[in-house]
Amino acid sequence: MRIEHAAVYVRDLAAARAFFVERLGAVAGPEYHNPRTGFRSHFLTFEGGARLEIMAKPGVEEADPAQERIGFSHLAFAVGSAERVDALTADLASAGYEVVSGPRTTGDGYYESCVLGPEGMRLELTV
Repeated sequence: MRIEHAAVYVRDLAAARAFFVERLGAVAGPEYHNPRTGFRSHFLTFEGGARLEIMAKPGVEEADPAQERIGFSHLAFAVGSAERVDALTADLASAGYEVVSGPRTTGDGYYESCVLGPEGMRLELTV
């Protein structure tokens, strides 16, 4: 068994799509739109085949994704090397994204950073 994809609601679908394509190298599929419900989405495919569905729909309850709470915590992206973690973290910081932690080696041996991406989404960058 494998996880087919993860999905996340966003307020600004175009901005989230641009972030993942331009900053993390995703390939975006075509936009799906259900005119009856106002639901819109894109499937994003990353190197190695992982997929993320970004979705927008009028009336979806707002929450602060930057706050730790019960439920999904973050999306983790393996970028290949400590140097790439450092470079991508610095690039995102210089573009105005908040670095929450790292880059650092954690107590369980991961080299990682945590950055708040579009709409405060927690993104872990690791080797």
